[in-house]
Amino acid sequence: MKNNASLAFSLILIVGDFAALTAAFIASYILRFRILEIEGSSPIAGTTYAIAIISTLPIWIAIHALIGLYAHSVYDRRFAELGRLLIGSVIGIMAVLSYDFFNLSIDLFPGRFVPVYGALLGFGFLVLFRSIARVIRHALFRLDVGVSNVLLVGNTTSTEHIAQALSNTTHTGQRVIATVGYKVRGIPRYDSFQEAINKLQEPIQSIIQTELFGSTAKNNEILLYSQENHTAYRFVPGNSDLFVGDISVELFSGVPMVAVSQTSLTGWGRIIKRLFDFFASIIILLISSPVLLLIALIIKLSDPRGPVLFRQTRLTRFNISFKVFKFRTMKAAYNGLSPEEAFAKMGKPKLANTYRKNGDFLVNDPRITFVGRLLRKTSLDELPQLLNVIKGDLSLVGPRALVPDELKSYAKRHAILSVKSGITGLAQISGRRDIDFEERRRLDIYYVQNWSFWLDISILFRTIRAVIGGIGAK
Repeated sequence: MKNNASLAFSLILIVGDFAALTAAFIASYILRFRILEIEGSSPIAGTTYAIAIISTLPIWIAIHALIGLYAHSVYDRRFAELGRLLIGSVIGIMAVLSYDFFNLSIDLFPGRFVPVYGALLGFGFLVLFRSIARVIRHALFRLDVGVSNVLLVGNTTSTEHIAQALSNTTHTGQRVIATVGYKVRGIPRYDSFQEAINKLQEPIQSIIQTELFGSTAKNNEILLYSQENHTAYRFVPGNSDLFVGDISVELFSGVPMVAVSQTSLTGWGRIIKRLFDFFASIIILLISSPVLLLIALIIKLSDPRGPVLFRQTRLTRFNISFKVFKFRTMKAAYNGLSPEEAFAKMGKPKLANTYRKNGDFLVNDPRITFVGRLLRKTSLDELPQLLNVIKGDLSLVGPRALVPDELKSYAKRHAILSVKSGITGLAQISGRRDIDFEERRRLDIYYVQNWSFWLDISILFRTIRAVIGGIGAK
């Protein structure tokens, strides 16, 4: 009953990657010595060069395998695949150059530009091949080729959630053929696992158990069936909050133990993230310094009574408070006051209720200066927070840094405060003020529990798009 479609696709990717890289390096040879002819004829024959390259490229393919490019968890996620292809190309060309350096029998690269062309063309050909392979794979799913049949077992709401997540068979390559216990519209339901096995006409390639039964015999029945029939088996824990973040299994005196951390941002991940934050912030700060100085000058000239920078106490990792830096967007008379205090001072206390009911937003807020509106609309008021990143108060990407009063009544604040707060995050690229407080915090928790370096890079690129498009900015 085992479906070998994933294995077959991985093998196709291996062969295709090898062919794409071979074509890239042959094309780089032709470009260098047949089209550009920078230094005349090549000191190595084309056939000899091709054979040497073909015998060397398995090193590159092995690197692809080591960084997970043939695992479905990577090639099913487009951005993660692109990031690893870029890393694989850098490491791959370095490995091939090292091989060429230590191989005294042949000069693999007859011109210094050949490996440069090869690396660039290699990355481009790999992306092109994998894009075509993805399109063909989804087309085959539409023809019901390579699709895995899934049986959902368990009378919980997770059953319906998973069924909906797998409903787009042409994208997931999986089809829910029946449920046991929980009724999902449009999908056959059975009262027991044994009844489903007896009545189902289609083979089962995967079983997902969403409920761990109190009866050990019932659980063993499902697990034994999957083992005897070589069917993939997965289960969803009843307490989903327990199995999030960084999870590892270790043996203690022969007994398997599951270690659970609130976040996957631990160990080397924290070090890499901090180094990236530090150097990227310095570079951005240097590039944007003329803009920063111009904004500071405009703020001071337009409203000279107040300071250029706004400072406010916020919370970051481990519930530590710090002073966040932003360009002042409020009029000097209301700078540093709470909304209630500011509206009371201007004689319009009822506006505070409207402000709170509207998700801490007010159309044509009278506290904000004309320059402040432009800064908020373009998110340029956030730029001084780069100083907080360099200091170590903030990260470029993370949960929103909130004031203590906003988090004190939030039940899951411990999860949000297990990592450094960030200038941008999932909430900001998902609409900022277009989504409510609860949804923004749910996105923050998702980020904490599912952090990866590639997620950070993705959020940064999407932040640029959101800022340019003015998504959710008010």
